[in-house]
Amino acid sequence: MRNAKSGFANPLETWNKRFDRQEYIFGTAPNEYLACQADLLSAGQRALVVADGEGRNSVWCAQQGLVVDAFDLSPVAVAKAQKLAAERGVHVNYYVSDIDEWTWTPETYDVVVVIFVQFATPEMCARLFANCIRALKPGGLVILQGYTPRQLEFKTGGPSILEHLYTEPMLREAFSSVDMVECRFYEAEISEGTHHSGMSALAGMVGRRRI
Repeated sequence: MRNAKSGFANPLETWNKRFDRQEYIFGTAPNEYLACQADLLSAGQRALVVADGEGRNSVWCAQQGLVVDAFDLSPVAVAKAQKLAAERGVHVNYYVSDIDEWTWTPETYDVVVVIFVQFATPEMCARLFANCIRALKPGGLVILQGYTPRQLEFKTGGPSILEHLYTEPMLREAFSSVDMVECRFYEAEISEGTHHSGMSALAGMVGRRRI
């Protein structure tokens, strides 16, 4: 999560510096947990990809036929995302924004995607999750992946601050107003560029806004 209160002294500068290289630091393939939810998606649905970084997940959503909005704090990342979308022959509406500045229009999206958005205080996370629910149409889905506290042992990606990691009680409380399709905590080997690579402690969640 790329925001001024995320634990970095200057988050914009930090993320721009990380992304300012030719390689895609998290790879160009979609997050595996997100890709496994493909059967829940339908062409023509409207999707929002939060803190999308270099575009791997928004591009994949567009390849499924979704109408996609995506944002990230880093203009360097957004430029790389636009390049990736052009190379893959899909269109995504990209914006430069942080999560608190984004216009969370109520009941707008069929799908909200939140993948490894974890550089945030618990208070910011609470705002983010509430806004994600608010932005969903009735019956819409939130698809989330993140690291759990055991990731501090694996050290294969993600934040080093315990409070930024996801626990099952935290997610179930934050998303108590939606119907939980899945809330899974597991360990798996992942390979997402140079920054997410190796055995990892993961949370995967799909929630459906009540009609």
